[in-house]
Amino acid sequence: MTPCAGSSRGAVIAVKPHSPSCERNREPILAVLREHFADRRHVLEIGSGTGQHAVHFAAAMPWLVWQCSDGAPYLPGIGAWLDEAALSNTPAAIELQAVTAPQAGFAPLPVLPNAGDDGAVGFDAVFSANTLHIMGWPQVEALFAGLAGVLARDAVVVVYGPFNYGGQFSSDSNREFDGWLKARDPVSGVRDFEAVDALAAGIGLRLVADVAMPANNRCLVWRKIAAVGSEQAAEVSGSPPSRG
Repeated sequence: MTPCAGSSRGAVIAVKPHSPSCERNREPILAVLREHFADRRHVLEIGSGTGQHAVHFAAAMPWLVWQCSDGAPYLPGIGAWLDEAALSNTPAAIELQAVTAPQAGFAPLPVLPNAGDDGAVGFDAVFSANTLHIMGWPQVEALFAGLAGVLARDAVVVVYGPFNYGGQFSSDSNREFDGWLKARDPVSGVRDFEAVDALAAGIGLRLVADVAMPANNRCLVWRKIAAVGSEQAAEVSGSPPSRG
């Protein structure tokens, strides 16, 4: 699901894939995750890609169980990173895709962790980087439909990547990147923040932070809460945007 971003432990080690952008953006993203995942326990990473983010973030936040996921072709590469790091909080990556049929959502469905002493289940945190712009819009809708079935009651969702605001590109580099994406795959492209936020709101998520990141990217942070009053309006950090 992502260009940046398993195999089972003990399997033949695959060649480790590498993404330079993961090396560049991991520290700015980690700063956001440290704040918003400080009280979380189980993270589902959607579109783990190479696995570089997973090992870096799981090592830096050992209180989290970091569950990688992606399409089957990516799992051996992710597994190579996980096996080399040998962290106790990174189980083997699972296959997971946003699909539109037979119904919109995730396939295969992941096993949900326990989310509390009352028997509730679900991931209390979700992270995804550089995924929405490489998917078609129906798949983006399917991703949020899938989230509705895997989130714990108070889950936090963090999505990193470039976004348009008010239907406008935030920078010349994002405009050029969008053109490159569409030349490669016409259904892909930089997504409109307002459209993505509407999908999040539709499954009970409310924006709590919109953080400016290097290279004209953003970190969008939502929390699953029952209701939001005016006093809980979303915090916007930085001006839209400046893309890492």
